[in-house]
Amino acid sequence: MKTINDSMAQEHRRCDELFVEMEQAIMQHRWSEAERLCRDFTVAMEHHFKIEEELLFPVLLKATAEARGPVNVMLAEHAQMRQLMSQLVDSLDNMSRTLSAGYVETLLVTMQQHNMKEESILYPMADETVPAVGDAIAKAYSESV
Repeated sequence: MKTINDSMAQEHRRCDELFVEMEQAIMQHRWSEAERLCRDFTVAMEHHFKIEEELLFPVLLKATAEARGPVNVMLAEHAQMRQLMSQLVDSLDNMSRTLSAGYVETLLVTMQQHNMKEESILYPMADETVPAVGDAIAKAYSESV
């Protein structure tokens, strides 16, 4: 059985790889490629958020009241990242390297801090409290590939 932390951290790495490719395309003014990579990155992030918001968080909240604080923080950060991704898409539409670079930098820092919190606090809590959901998460990711 794959742990929740293993599955979710693996998806963090996959999103990180897409992010780096997108960032490189932006910095090199390869706008068409940057737009495609941004779409790929956004789709991957939204899928990751969906698995957390529709599968992991509800089960975890039902199992323990201790999860309420961390889950609420993660949901607020998801909203913040969605807004940053939307702003990044708009900046790419305008082919603005300066604006895009600013959103990329802010999004990178936000993602790194968010992932660290999930991987060090939330996912271990889930693995301890609701380990059976790990199989459902692994299945949800395998079906999306």
